Parts: sequence; C-alpha cells; structure tokens
Amino acid sequence: MDTRTSDSGGVVATLRKLIIEGHYPAGARLAEIPVADALGVSRTPVRIAFRTLAQEGLLQPAGKRGFVVRAFSEHDVQCALEVRGVLEGLAARRLAERGMTEDVREALQASVDGGARLLAKGHITADDIGAWGRLNNSFHRTIVEATDSSVIADAIARNNHLPFASADSIIIDTQALDREYEKLRFAQLQHQLVFEALEQRESARVEMLMREHAYIGLRYGKLFGLK
Repeated sequence: MDTRTSDSGGVVATLRKLIIEGHYPAGARLAEIPVADALGVSRTPVRIAFRTLAQEGLLQPAGKRGFVVRAFSEHDVQCALEVRGVLEGLAARRLAERGMTEDVREALQASVDGGARLLAKGHITADDIGAWGRLNNSFHRTIVEATDSSVIADAIARNNHLPFASADSIIIDTQALDREYEKLRFAQLQHQLVFEALEQRESARVEMLMREHAYIGLRYGKLFGLK
C-alpha cells in the first residue's frame, strides 16, 4: 500500500479508497503511526489526511488520539452525491442567469487552464493528486460563492460532511494512475463544458452538466476500466 509520495493529497486519496473498499471497515480505529507505516509515508501527511477525512464525514475522533471509521452505506453515498449535484446545479444555473463577473470568469478560467496543464503530459503521478484537488476545489467553490447565496453555500457545507459528498472527495486509486488519468481527463472535460455553458449563459444546460459531474467519482468505473 506504499503511496510513494509524501503529499497529503495522495495520502487522502489512498485512505479514502481503502475505506470505501472495506480495508478499513466501519468501527476500525486508525492511528497515525500504523497507518503511516502501512502507506510508507511520514506521520505528517497522515495527520493532515485524518483531519480532511473527518471533515468529509468518513472518520470521527476517538478520544484524544486516533480516529474511527464511520459507518455508511452505498445508498448514503449516492443520496449525498445527488444532493450535491442538485445544489451545485442550482448554483451554476443562477450564475448563468445573472452572468459572470470578470473576477469569477478569470478564476474559473484559471482552474480550467491549470487542469489542462496538469494533464497535458498524458499521465499523472501520485504527487499530482493534491494539485488536482486544489484546482477542482477552486472551480467548485468559485461557482458556489459567485451566487452570493448563503442558503446554497450553507446547504452544500452541511452536505459536505457526509461520506464522499464533497467536490474534492473524488476516489483516486494511486496504484492504477494510468486509468485514473482517464477519469481526471473526463472531469477536466466536464469543467470545460461547464465553463463554456456559463459563458454562453446556458442556464438549463449548465445545471444538468453540474448534476452529472457530481457522479464522476463513483459511476464511471466501467468506462475507465475500474472495478
């Protein structure tokens, strides 16, 4: 299970995948040292990963030290993703209707361009996962914040605490990066389509694109040759 990276994004992705596959089942207690040893990394990225996964709702604190894996079902995950798709779709539709400011347009363009540069070499490394996560998070956050709706933002924030519901909780298999590259390439294409629809102010289309985009982490396994 060695990730061969000290990047916390890669460690988060690896732990997320191990949890959903049942390697760390519900109720399992996770501590920094044994997990760091198992993944072949230092304790620091593991500590950061624990905090990130706790925010995502996959882990919960277990006393003063360590975390416990929370129980969740596939149905829970699907419902949380559907809710996120609906909320982000609503945000995108409202943004298309009102039109993007120049600052919003530049921020989204930067995220799209950054993703294109990251994937331009035709493959990804484990160290690219964290960079992709930051670009992806910026893209989604910019759309939500641009609506100036605390109702939508608060609803998404609450939903993000459910397992695999947040935009940056996409499952990446660090042991199959050739196939995962195709998943990120498809996600990048969806980002480009969303941005173009926003520029054209196609409100209905961008809403459907964002709803579909929410499922890329779980529903496209067969398309990319994943289990």
